[in-house]
Amino acid sequence: MIDTNTNKTFENICGDFNIRIDRECCWYYQGTPITRKSMIKLFSSVLNKDSNGDYWLITPFEKGRIQVDDVPYLAEELYVKGKDRSQEINFRTNIDEEVCLGPDFDLWLKSKNDTGESIPYINTARGLSARLTRSVFYQLVDLGKVFEDKGNAFLGVWSREKLFFLGNI
Repeated sequence: MIDTNTNKTFENICGDFNIRIDRECCWYYQGTPITRKSMIKLFSSVLNKDSNGDYWLITPFEKGRIQVDDVPYLAEELYVKGKDRSQEINFRTNIDEEVCLGPDFDLWLKSKNDTGESIPYINTARGLSARLTRSVFYQLVDLGKVFEDKGNAFLGVWSREKLFFLGNI
């Protein structure tokens, strides 16, 4: 079998691995929490998302689908270097991956249907995403400045020479 996203050939498509990542980014195998961070990091190293939005653990020898309730990662810490347009904003995820906000890794907001609240996310490697924790988003808002575009005011933040939208004012 050939994976159309990567053009890799797999010996064994295993179907569903019965692994789930819940909304709080806790991993479960057959309903039992996976508590060893080293195991979660290992699984994360082979986690991919296809163009249909399905999540897969892909090794050179097998491929199996897993369930992800929202996104696989949380951005738990924020680090800033510099200021103004050239400032660099970096995030640390719950698997200790560093994500550098900028042209390669976007920040985006998704509106909750029931409340209209905007939930912030960042793109990470292999088409995956991380949701910013509330405290990290508040830190990001503190870094924000008011900008105006066509008479509309919005809050934004610079990182690596790119302006990121944080919300309308």
